[in-house]
Amino acid sequence: MVDHNSPASSGRDPFEGCLFLTGATASGKTQVGVRLAQTLDAEIASVDSMAIYRGMDIGTAKPTAEQRAEVPHHLIDIVDPCDSFSVAQYREAALAVVDDARQRGKRVVFVGGTPLYLKALLRGIFEGPPADWEFRRAIESEVEEHGVEALHERLRLVDPLSAHKLHPRDKRRLIRALEVHHVTGKPISHLQLEFDEPPAFPNRPVFALHWERSRLHQRIDERVEGMFAAGLIDEVESLLARYGQLGQTAGQAVGYREVIEFLQGTRDREETVEAVKARTRQFARRQETWFRSLEECQWIEREEGDSTDALLERLLAASQSKA
Repeated sequence: MVDHNSPASSGRDPFEGCLFLTGATASGKTQVGVRLAQTLDAEIASVDSMAIYRGMDIGTAKPTAEQRAEVPHHLIDIVDPCDSFSVAQYREAALAVVDDARQRGKRVVFVGGTPLYLKALLRGIFEGPPADWEFRRAIESEVEEHGVEALHERLRLVDPLSAHKLHPRDKRRLIRALEVHHVTGKPISHLQLEFDEPPAFPNRPVFALHWERSRLHQRIDERVEGMFAAGLIDEVESLLARYGQLGQTAGQAVGYREVIEFLQGTRDREETVEAVKARTRQFARRQETWFRSLEECQWIEREEGDSTDALLERLLAASQSKA
């Protein structure tokens, strides 16, 4: 199934005139994105599934107040970290940003590295069947009796691929995966793969910044150390004091999960910093694997010492060739 705003459902590109700048974490997207938007007299829309959460600032490396003052930013600080926010909700919000900007004669540059968000923008989303509330109530009763772990085991039997991808305590997504199988007779993972079609608009300007692996790892290590120096632990303590606990998605965010475990006494500070570095490097590898699977992405190689101005010239030239 294709959502009603999917590219496949209409002849016109809903993101016509937009540019997309992505890349692994710590690749320099934010700084380059601000300069690109300034050059184009455009506004920025975030493609970051953690930057949507209020109060999660340091660990998500949100644009600074100065950067946001230079260029209007959208899709940042829009929900509390105890709330959930689906990919479908993100795409709907992104379309609203583009429509509003167009009415004001502005273009939008999408900047960020969340692969599912980027894919939703470029390819649309799989909606699946509507909710089966009777089935959901039955599942909720099962959770109360046997615990959420039983859901994960049940899903493993009918859809091992989804069970492998989902966190064993992600009750909402576990229920949805079981519901889709119940209603359609097919695993949601298979249906999602069927939806993985070639792009309807292959000439969109989509650019992925790329660093040589060892240099990217060095940039990641420097960023993580900077986050702890800037007060990441205090930020997490403040969030927990305010909300009690973070939501399932926010609580699993890179850096935040490790700091929560540190506050629970699982490891010391030095071990926590190293754990965040290691997990961030793993996340960066997964990001680049995702981006390589999207044929729309054009890789922009970065090297030490390359100037932002020279990089902008390359991006602008490449975007014009896509027009």
